[in-house]
Amino acid sequence: MDIVLALVAALLFALGTVLQQKAGIDEPSEGSSASLLLRMVRRPVWLIGIAADSLGFLAQAAALGVGRLAVVQPLLVSSVVFALPLGARLTGQRVRRLDVGAAFLVVAALVVFLTVANPSGGEADAPVRDWLIAGGICAAVCVPLVLLGQRGPAPRRAAMLGVATGVLFALSAALTKAVVDELDNGVVAIVTGWHLYALAAVGYASMTLNQLALNTGALAPAVATSMAFDPITSVFLGVLLLHETLDASPPEVAATLLSLAAALAGMAILARSQSESPPVQRLASTVA
Repeated sequence: MDIVLALVAALLFALGTVLQQKAGIDEPSEGSSASLLLRMVRRPVWLIGIAADSLGFLAQAAALGVGRLAVVQPLLVSSVVFALPLGARLTGQRVRRLDVGAAFLVVAALVVFLTVANPSGGEADAPVRDWLIAGGICAAVCVPLVLLGQRGPAPRRAAMLGVATGVLFALSAALTKAVVDELDNGVVAIVTGWHLYALAAVGYASMTLNQLALNTGALAPAVATSMAFDPITSVFLGVLLLHETLDASPPEVAATLLSLAAALAGMAILARSQSESPPVQRLASTVA
């Protein structure tokens, strides 16, 4: 049952992503990126995409409720594969055999990575100082990527923004874990704590960057990079921030590094493949 629910979640996440991209392609948005989501919320197609994402989250939660994290999370990466045919169907994008093969390579590599590097133990929260350090590292990674994502070919912009999105998705997941852990202390503890408001801020930023990546019109690199760097960053945050442990032997460490290299190679192939053909529509830059 957990496998079925995880695949349903992956399909819903893919559908939500493609619909959000379609909303950006059909009606290009101009103006500051800070208010992008406020403009997108007026579009029915975008709202349907958000609804699909919400249903996907519920399916993911149900899958995690009956299954193991190490089984569910790798299966969610299959949304990369689902998104390509959906993008071809709903937005008219050209999907090549090379794109499909590269997407499968990314999924397979990340399944290996998440299975071998699956951390154990750890805490649900960390000292404020550690959160600030983790947030600072994520910001140091994301800010240059966002700046690089303002100019250049659409696939490269999509990839840069997608990586930043994946990093913030992972930070949001860590904050979500901390908020859920506070449920035992009651609602008052949640609304008076800082985690909830940090989650709202990081969540808004990640959704904005995700929409900016999709608005480039290059679906494959946008989805592949965000879906890849979400679990990769999650593992590193789990180890460095929440003190989870990796009991990996030297062969397992080698397999982890090789899987990361394969995932990055797959993403590079996707970006290069889509750079050889024009995006669905040239969109005006929405980054302030």
